[in-house]
Amino acid sequence: MAKLLKIYNMSKLKFFIPLILISNLAFALEAKVTKLNNQKPERLLYIGNSYLYYNDSLHNHVRRMLEEYYQKEIERSNYKSVTISGSRLSHHNIDYSLDYKKLGAEKPFELVIIQGGSGETLTEEERIIFANEADKMIKKVNQVGAEAALYMIHAYVEPHLDTNPKMITNIKKMYIEAGNKNKALVLPVGIAFENAYNKKPYIKLHKNYDGTHPDILGTYLAACVVFASITHMSPLDIKYDYYGKVSQSDKSFLQSIAHKTVEDFYSVKLK
Repeated sequence: MAKLLKIYNMSKLKFFIPLILISNLAFALEAKVTKLNNQKPERLLYIGNSYLYYNDSLHNHVRRMLEEYYQKEIERSNYKSVTISGSRLSHHNIDYSLDYKKLGAEKPFELVIIQGGSGETLTEEERIIFANEADKMIKKVNQVGAEAALYMIHAYVEPHLDTNPKMITNIKKMYIEAGNKNKALVLPVGIAFENAYNKKPYIKLHKNYDGTHPDILGTYLAACVVFASITHMSPLDIKYDYYGKVSQSDKSFLQSIAHKTVEDFYSVKLK
């Protein structure tokens, strides 16, 4: 009887080990930071590459949404974007960028949004380098009294030669782990792209010619995600449509994707 009980317990153990591993993995991929301390920042710095500056620059679209919500204009001199084409985190001089006066700002930045390069997601070696660079950058951001947020990039789509359905999984993991380690907010832009494509496979979020850079609808979706993540306000009521360049149907769809993505990612209810 004792022998049978031992065998039974061992079989139970073998059954539960995979469940434990899966459970731990799921827990590890949950964002621990779900909101900013300052949910109405006006002095923002964006650091990244062409993913940010395409289509009239992401920071401009987010600013216009924030101004609509704040019901006032944001001082442009304290609202900056530093981008380098094709850059990775290591290509940026974070010390220079955080010295706000060198960028023409009048006051220190309250929030610094950091976006890594797509090439940093492709190999384990590159992902380790990204993690180390993120550690250093976020630490320096915090040292000057600002909050840091990591902008989770989107994955490649065809016709990009490195298109891989596993890419978004690697992106999620590396950004969430870096955010959790450094107690920084992660902005789930890449997940929103994935959700939008799952709902509407033929929507045009990427440039057709390269499958990597965002098209205007991709930038608009990203702006909605950034807006909602920063403020915890729903983007559903945003009237801004890039001066008529985003149709009402596309605007409503992308706002709803951003709304649900942010709520699900942080396990919160947006106002």
